[in-house]
Amino acid sequence: MKYQCINWEIEDNILTLTLNRPEKLNAFNPQMLDELLSALDNANHQDEVRAIIITGAGKGFCAGADLSGGQESFEKMGAAENHRDGGGILALAMYNCQKPLIAAVNGAAVGVGATMLLPMDIRIGSEDSRFGFVFARRGIVPEACSSWFLPRVVGISKALHWCFSGRIIDAQEALQSDLISEVVQKDELLIKAKTIAREIA
Repeated sequence: MKYQCINWEIEDNILTLTLNRPEKLNAFNPQMLDELLSALDNANHQDEVRAIIITGAGKGFCAGADLSGGQESFEKMGAAENHRDGGGILALAMYNCQKPLIAAVNGAAVGVGATMLLPMDIRIGSEDSRFGFVFARRGIVPEACSSWFLPRVVGISKALHWCFSGRIIDAQEALQSDLISEVVQKDELLIKAKTIAREIA
């Protein structure tokens, strides 16, 4: 598979999808959306794939939507034409994915980088992982179906607290709130994710 914004690697029946824009902290853009949708669809149709790990290249998981294009950034994500945000399209594709999805969160997961985690089946983080549902601080509403998923993952009160404040959550708070199920050292993150994936595969 040839992608530019993500890497596709299969080993021992485990597919690892790596968000691959490290110079932008893997900021989410329309091409990354298209490639992730394509990769999930391809994985659904490959018996060889028994589990999927999603992680980020470099220092962070995903710094949120790439807003360098200003207002046009939102239009290019498909919201204007389809009345559904690109993150929401991805979240539903993940929710409907036929293979177990494991998030290995390295560093920052903010905005769509945090909301795309919610429909995944298993979420683990490195010690320096941090999470932010920062939409209130940007003057926009939570996207990617997160107003449905987040309360089901962490409870309504915690979800409202995080969304109203828009503050950054560290790995230990994420663990205590069940946003992630485990915290490991950064250099052990993918090792642990692959161990879990092998148990499933």
